[in-house]
Amino acid sequence: MIRSPGLPGEPPEWFGAEPGVPRAVHAGPWIAQHGQFFDGWGRRATHAELPGLAAAQAKRTGWAKIIADWRVGDEAVPSDVMTAVVEAVHAVGGRLAVHSQHAAGGEAAVAAGVDSVEHGMWLDPGYLPDMAARGTALTPTLSVFQAALGQARNREDTPRKRWFVGGAEAHPGLIAAAAEAGVKILAGTDSRPHGRVGVEIRALAEAGLRPHDALAAGSWAAREYLGLPGLVPGAPADAVVYADDPREDLARLEHPVAVILRGVRVR
Repeated sequence: MIRSPGLPGEPPEWFGAEPGVPRAVHAGPWIAQHGQFFDGWGRRATHAELPGLAAAQAKRTGWAKIIADWRVGDEAVPSDVMTAVVEAVHAVGGRLAVHSQHAAGGEAAVAAGVDSVEHGMWLDPGYLPDMAARGTALTPTLSVFQAALGQARNREDTPRKRWFVGGAEAHPGLIAAAAEAGVKILAGTDSRPHGRVGVEIRALAEAGLRPHDALAAGSWAAREYLGLPGLVPGAPADAVVYADDPREDLARLEHPVAVILRGVRVR
């Protein structure tokens, strides 16, 4: 199953439903403040428009995605606005994912009680107990940051370099602390090519998660978070099958012997 918290536009009707392709939930197009995020991607809105826009999206698809912060020096979405967005989304039975890579955006997201923080770079570890108590998940996308860190260290010294390098270097420790605090960790890739969740699971383990918990972040714990049961009677018949326990060697994740989707072997 795929959770896609943010897309450039509305996906085709077959997304998540066509036989032979993964189940999926999505948050529709990203929603950002004016002047932030990628031009032509998602939607931009005023602070007054954000709650209604997010609630309308969440009512349609179950999720909405807010860009809480963007470039170095940009203003993050204020805490009171983020709180209004959360209240509006929850009022229609939806959930809110929030992109955050700066301290102010992370603070606003956690204080507002969002459902998931995507990336979470520069998140103050002091907020982790609040996240655990509220059930706020963290999707750290660690492997993407690690892949870019070496090249970033060799760039000329700028505020952007200091932001990225400092945040990326601290990210593994933040993830380990989050797991220790009881925060639900989700294995998100944010990468191209797609389908590299095994790389992310291994990165989580290298950051300090037990292999069991790192694997859970990309399998049974993630499905439970999305409302699907695991291996119990009556559950959807989805499974990835391995010849040997991948928790003993996470490299085995790249070599399944079978993939079963909706009760049909698709690989």
